[in-house]
Amino acid sequence: MFKLWASIKKDLLLLTRDKVGLLLMFAMPIVLAILIAAIQNNTFKIVNDNKVSLSIYNNDSGAISKQFVSAIKDAGMFNLNEFNKQFNGKDIVAEMKETDALVTILIPANFSSQIENKSKVLSAMVFKDLGLGGDSVETNKSTVDPITLYYSPVLQATFRQSINGAIRSSLQVIENKQLIKNLYTLVDENKSSSTLEDGILNSQIKINEIAASRNGARNIPNATQHNIPAWTIFAMFFIVISLGSSVVKEKLNGSFVRLKTLPSSYVISLISKQITYLSVTLLQVAVIFTIGIYLFPLMGLPELNLPSDLSALFVVSVICGWCAVSYAICLGVFSQTQEQANGLGAVSIVIFAAIGGLLVPSFAMPDSFSVVMKLSPLHWCLESYYGLFLEGGKLKDILMSIIPLLGITFALQLISFWGLKRKNLI
Repeated sequence: MFKLWASIKKDLLLLTRDKVGLLLMFAMPIVLAILIAAIQNNTFKIVNDNKVSLSIYNNDSGAISKQFVSAIKDAGMFNLNEFNKQFNGKDIVAEMKETDALVTILIPANFSSQIENKSKVLSAMVFKDLGLGGDSVETNKSTVDPITLYYSPVLQATFRQSINGAIRSSLQVIENKQLIKNLYTLVDENKSSSTLEDGILNSQIKINEIAASRNGARNIPNATQHNIPAWTIFAMFFIVISLGSSVVKEKLNGSFVRLKTLPSSYVISLISKQITYLSVTLLQVAVIFTIGIYLFPLMGLPELNLPSDLSALFVVSVICGWCAVSYAICLGVFSQTQEQANGLGAVSIVIFAAIGGLLVPSFAMPDSFSVVMKLSPLHWCLESYYGLFLEGGKLKDILMSIIPLLGITFALQLISFWGLKRKNLI
């Protein structure tokens, strides 16, 4: 026990002298967690809370076009600016740059009359199909000139589709109103259709949104819940810079040979390194999670909500940290120089993060990556944390993520031991 404690003290001393390694292990992931959580949280706000700047150029003076503008305003998604003047496409592009409008709608002339004519044609077709007459309107006069939608090139396709859906919904509202009005006109010109309009247009089926969590919680996961676990894992595995270099340094300076002449063994040194750096990974978890709980709300970011099963959170953190330590030692054993350990370690962690779902969500990856993704230890770490943070699971619920992670860890330990034996270092 004394030999182990002495070896741990030695590793702690070496660790505190490695200023760059400490900076990479703590400062870098903290900055990344804050920046990316802030950026993603702002994106969520743009999509969910903030209104999109929308300009409408109405070349039509009819009542239906005004109803259309009112329906877009009622959608609640847009910050509306209406201009009742003639514009062509070139003028609109220049105007959008000056006003910073993300979207602009150009309503064509005769829009109201064309919509009204279209509804009359459809009403007549309904009555004709029912055998009630009504064939006085020619169907070839029901064409409506298209509405032109200009959008900023910075808008992504999915966001444009959401905007398109809101505008189409508003257009459908006024078309339905006009159709109902004309159907009533064909039946009885003096009868009001407001009751039926309200019944049809305001009786949409509601959609309840519930996060599919195991504990029944209905809190929708936010940017913090996604990013804090992800960048904590990234921080854990970046100890490869410090630990991998330490293993290589001891190989190069003859520490392995000297240990053979002493009443000790390198196995004790390996155990001490694992204990020391596992403690460091747990400290990283504590620091980054604390920032998410206490600092994020002060910065206007969502607070990190810890899972209900704290014991499972500790177990997952220990296993993830142990896997990170095992990978760093394995890399140090097979690297010939410190430069190799640092370069290969940094690049490999970024690659593992990319294919493991930290940089790009796993559901957004192509099907061809499904097998490669499961080879990344960071993927199983992330799945374990997400099972606790996002799904409200307990330890038994995430065993299918923990077991592969333990398998990778044991494999790394065996490979490291085999490498040391092969080089006659132990």
